[in-house]
Amino acid sequence: MTRPEKAAFVSRKLAELYPRTSIPLDNEDPFTLLVAVVLSAQCTDKKVNEITPLLFAKARTPQQMVKLDVKEIEDIIRPCGLSPMKSKGIHGLSRIILEKHKGKVPNTFAALEALPSVGHKTASVVMSQAFGFPAFPVDTHIHRLAYRWTLSTGKSVEHTEADLKKLFPEDSWNALHLRIIFFGREHCPAKGHDARKCPICSHIGRAELFK
Repeated sequence: MTRPEKAAFVSRKLAELYPRTSIPLDNEDPFTLLVAVVLSAQCTDKKVNEITPLLFAKARTPQQMVKLDVKEIEDIIRPCGLSPMKSKGIHGLSRIILEKHKGKVPNTFAALEALPSVGHKTASVVMSQAFGFPAFPVDTHIHRLAYRWTLSTGKSVEHTEADLKKLFPEDSWNALHLRIIFFGREHCPAKGHDARKCPICSHIGRAELFK
């Protein structure tokens, strides 16, 4: 198979397995999504979904969030890990959203990435899932699977993102990045993976997977 043929196979198989896609982080609007994605760094979606209701019960808007002490935010989000950094980031981004964006989460990559604790991947998730802008957020699952499926050399997440954007139609990116994440968790884990039983690796996986 050529790389484009592999990409086409992956797209068909994932659409068959996951016809409907919804972001696994519970959210109600761009702000709650942004906060949830910030919390998800080095933390499971399940744990984030356990903690966000506690945080949003106290503050679910930028206006409410800036009224909390950073320490109060930190105490609530501690189970998500990296709480000192994340609490400062959430408080800081809320303040900037109020001061520079009239209380609305900005809908450009540049403005989002200028916020505390918001990198390119977080901005990509918000742009794609909150605003419907074509984006291809690359997390560890996608980075790993793109290499495993020989769709990218996998030298960096930036490299992987560029490779995947060339292979897949732009109008598929928003759903596809979620489908790859779902597939990685269910069928294609980093450890204990049997490539011969994998619905995708068994067709297009790297040769070393079968040694």
